[in-house]
Amino acid sequence: MELPVVVGVDGSEHSLAALDWAVDEAARHGAALRIVHASLWGAYEGSESAAGTARFAEPLPVEKILGAAEERARKREPRLVVTTEAIPDDPAAALVREGRNASLLVTGSRGRGAIGGLLLGSVGLAVAARSDCPVVVVRGTGHAPAASGGRVVLGAGDEADGATAARFALREAEVRGAGLTAVRAWRRPHEPMRHPLLTGSPGQAEEEQAEWILEELLREPRRDHPGVEVTHEIVEGPARKALLEASRTADLLVVGARRREGHLGLQLGIVNHAVLHHAACPVAVVPERH
Repeated sequence: MELPVVVGVDGSEHSLAALDWAVDEAARHGAALRIVHASLWGAYEGSESAAGTARFAEPLPVEKILGAAEERARKREPRLVVTTEAIPDDPAAALVREGRNASLLVTGSRGRGAIGGLLLGSVGLAVAARSDCPVVVVRGTGHAPAASGGRVVLGAGDEADGATAARFALREAEVRGAGLTAVRAWRRPHEPMRHPLLTGSPGQAEEEQAEWILEELLREPRRDHPGVEVTHEIVEGPARKALLEASRTADLLVVGARRREGHLGLQLGIVNHAVLHHAACPVAVVPERH
């Protein structure tokens, strides 16, 4: 990676988890790390009491937030090239703009306090839906990512919609020394009556098609990463349910997001919304241009 990994921080516990993840990711790829704090509403974000109720307090100075983040990053990886910047702008707009010159954007799943949590939650969603580069929302506290031998999960779309996400997932698996599990869901057709002369089990064609889609999707990307062990999971049922289950034992879940030129709204889809809100591990959303 020649472009930096960019991470948004606000001093919250969740943003520090995102910072740690971004430091490790930049180190794995030999990239620089850019730490960004963007806010127009710092004086109103407040903090959270031990009882979980919001109270208004003096916001942390921007210099303190960035200084502490830079010190944490350098302690975690002393050889990393680290830069910081405070941006007086809407956080989502600032991060999307930063993504135009980044290899990856990293955010936490929540922010400071109850009000900050709602704000950063919407920011993470907006960035994942609009960024020109891949976005990782750092979720999950159940297990520490494996240094090697872990598992990257790819939520496999169709060949035309998921090629970029497949390449990203294979590259991530390779630098981690991890295996890749490609998951494709399928649905059994509604068949109220089945003719007795028909052969094959109900849903067999749909299951075979799902396997074929996986083979075609991964055929070209696998040639660039021959050392990655790839397994397929063909799962009957809703895609979001299959991916959320797979995320429980994954170090990273990768999904694609179709981007249509000229479309100004959020471009994520039902499955991506579900995994961004509920996955048990960090989620990478990889844009696919159409």
